[in-house]
Amino acid sequence: MRHQKNRGKLSRTSAQRKALMMNLSRQVLDHERIKTTEAKAKAVKPEVEKLITLARRGDLHARRQALAALGQDKYVVYKLFEEIAPRYAERPGGYLRILKLGPRKSDSSEMVFLELV
Repeated sequence: MRHQKNRGKLSRTSAQRKALMMNLSRQVLDHERIKTTEAKAKAVKPEVEKLITLARRGDLHARRQALAALGQDKYVVYKLFEEIAPRYAERPGGYLRILKLGPRKSDSSEMVFLELV
């Protein structure tokens, strides 16, 4: 059953949405903290948490799946598997935190920090 499996479309086509998720995931793993809108943060949070859980496995298949999800960015995948995943070896989940910052001045979009715990 697909109960509660729907996600926001973020006013983009599926290809644009896939590229956005890939880029946001890459940025979160690379910088460990990004400033973005609340809707984008809520959309990308499950994707990044799945990648960290995948990296905790640490095998070759998991590494190839992460490369596919992050767009063949070997540096970010290396950092994910060698630096980030060992940090969360004992943690059962909840690797990211969303901190609200308030509305953006130009269009009043709710801005947040998305960061690794």
